[in-house]
Amino acid sequence: QVQLVESGGGLVQAGGSLRLSCAASGRASSSASMGWFRQSPGKEREFVASIRVSGGSTYYSDSVKGRFTISRDNAKSLGYLQMNSLKSEDTAVYYCAAALVGNPRVAAGYAYWGQGTQVTVSS
Repeated sequence: QVQLVESGGGLVQAGGSLRLSCAASGRASSSASMGWFRQSPGKEREFVASIRVSGGSTYYSDSVKGRFTISRDNAKSLGYLQMNSLKSEDTAVYYCAAALVGNPRVAAGYAYWGQGTQVTVSS
C-alpha cells in the first residue's frame, strides 16, 4: 500500500505560481512512478504530468508543457509540481497518483491516489 497526501494548493492570480507537493508513504513509495492529474467540475480527470522512478523521463500534457515542471525527491518520498504562468483554465482539483502500469497519461494505470488539493486561478 502507498499513501499519498497533496499540499500546496490555493488561490493565485493569473500569471502567478504555485508549487504542489505530494508526500508518499508506505511500502515501496519511493520506487513508484508518479503522476499529476486534475479535474474541474463537470469534466473528466485530465492528465497533467508524470515522472518515472529515476526522474529521467517526464511527460506533460500539451496544455501545461513549458509552464509546469514535475520533479521528485526519492530520498524524501516527495513529488512536486511547479506551476508557473498560471491561467484561469488551470483551475481544478489536482491529484497525485503513483504506481503506474502502462501509459503514464492514462489515469486507470495508477494504483494509488491522493485526496486532491484545490488550485484556483483568478483572472
